Amino acid sequence: MAAFRYAGRVVAVTGAAQGLGYAMARRFAAEGAVVAACDINPEPLQALAARPADAGVITTAVVDVTSTTQVTAWIDAIAAEHAKVDVLVNNAGIIRDNRLGNQSDDDWDAVVDVSLRGSFVCSRAAFAHMKQHRYGRILCLSSMSWRGNFGQANYAAAKAGVIGLARTIAIEGAPLGITSNVIAPGLIDTPMLRSMDHRGRDKLTARIPVGHTGDPDDIAEAAAFLCSESARYITGVVLDVDGGININGALR
Repeated sequence: MAAFRYAGRVVAVTGAAQGLGYAMARRFAAEGAVVAACDINPEPLQALAARPADAGVITTAVVDVTSTTQVTAWIDAIAAEHAKVDVLVNNAGIIRDNRLGNQSDDDWDAVVDVSLRGSFVCSRAAFAHMKQHRYGRILCLSSMSWRGNFGQANYAAAKAGVIGLARTIAIEGAPLGITSNVIAPGLIDTPMLRSMDHRGRDKLTARIPVGHTGDPDDIAEAAAFLCSESARYITGVVLDVDGGININGALR
């Protein structure tokens, strides 16, 4: 770990109450960042706020990322307190898996709204502040499912859309010193993965070339690199962090 690589940086992380968001918030703080973490669930968010942040600082807020009003107020408050927003990590996401014929309009809307609309609303708010300082790092979390996955029409569409959004931000942001990249996690040991049927989970795990699921810290490591000065010449990239599962082709 690069000690204090984020000293003086202000990092906003969505969906930070658990799983990947929690790990990334902790990682940025460990490297010296001021981390503004949000989630829609207040109770698990309290655990993040209560844990010492090592070198940096973690503040938390309850925010619905699908709400333009709430997101704008949150990002503007971060900028008002710290005079900038250096990094935005769009991590918030949910699943409502079902076969296409059984997916309801509500299933579709909920997943697309949180993952895709949420990433757009947060990016738009943060971009406005990054543009003023001609510096920024925007990172979106997609999924290995963006290529298509059985029972995940809503999730795959949302995560593919996130990639299109991030690559467009990369084009628009490049002249302004703003990079935009994507991490596409594979099977990572998170509450979302553990909610899967164990037989399906075991079947997928058996297809991972490295032989096991990943850890949230694997994603945090990739995020800390892509949002750092070391990655200043990298933008518009989709980084698979999946143990090589996509080498084996279709997911199921």
